[in-house]
Amino acid sequence: MSAVVARIGRPHGLRGEVTVQVHTDTPEERFVPGAVFGTEPAGDGLVLESARVHQGIWLLKFAQSTDRTTAEALRGIRLILAEEHDDEDAWYEDDLVGVEVRDPAGARIGEIAALQVRPAQDLLEVRLDDGRSGLVPFVEALVPVVEIESPGQGHVVVDAPDGLFDLDA
Repeated sequence: MSAVVARIGRPHGLRGEVTVQVHTDTPEERFVPGAVFGTEPAGDGLVLESARVHQGIWLLKFAQSTDRTTAEALRGIRLILAEEHDDEDAWYEDDLVGVEVRDPAGARIGEIAALQVRPAQDLLEVRLDDGRSGLVPFVEALVPVVEIESPGQGHVVVDAPDGLFDLDA
């Protein structure tokens, strides 16, 4: 499985550095010199030469980007890394979509339709069996059990407070 870890923004300076919009919780582990990133749209990949934070913004320099012009050509490219699930509490949308949602008693109430990644906390979009849908903060207090056997297979338990799924009704 692969995951988008950043999207390249505008050039910074004259020597080929670019700003990035970070899509990973651990940029200091991902942005290490020598890391090779796949790209979307597909390309030959990018080799990271350096990474630093300047005024709260990550700046990356790739071997393929030697000046401002080549850095500008990278704008909008998404950086992809192959992911391994070494963190048992990390889940990706591909893992979760289609997974059965149960209440704490074990009764099926629906399935996960999407994972909405938000700055403060992620939300599970749950398609209820009665046709309605609702958003559940993806936090341990509300989603105490996540058992994924393979992408789209398994179940989660949602301990929703009374009325959570009735807000749109």
